[in-house]
Amino acid sequence: MPALELIEYAEASPEVRAVYDDIMATRKTDFINNFWKALARDPATLRRTWESIKQIMGPGALDPLTKEMIYLAVSATNQCRYCIASHSASARKKGMTDEMFGELMAVIGMANETNALAVGYQVEIDEQFQTS
Repeated sequence: MPALELIEYAEASPEVRAVYDDIMATRKTDFINNFWKALARDPATLRRTWESIKQIMGPGALDPLTKEMIYLAVSATNQCRYCIASHSASARKKGMTDEMFGELMAVIGMANETNALAVGYQVEIDEQFQTS
């Protein structure tokens, strides 16, 4: 159960509707997901978060699938069930296969394991890995 009531389009203020409209136009959908409906309780946070997501996940040096898979990896590590579901669906729409998903989960698991070992053993960073 959400901490606060979700803001549906029909009940949204003009400021929130403007963001919802931009989300739907940018994503070419008629669907506003629950994440945005929850953030709509605070229109400034909704707008700021949407603008940041739009910029970061938009065109750049990384292709859209790579960005979704990175987002999925961080979401899995942070154990955000909502973001895992959302970004898995988005990655699949962008071409992620079951095999790619399985390999991604293996990399995430290995990275988390070796990160914990390096921290636990307090391994010093090799001189070759340090940047000037």
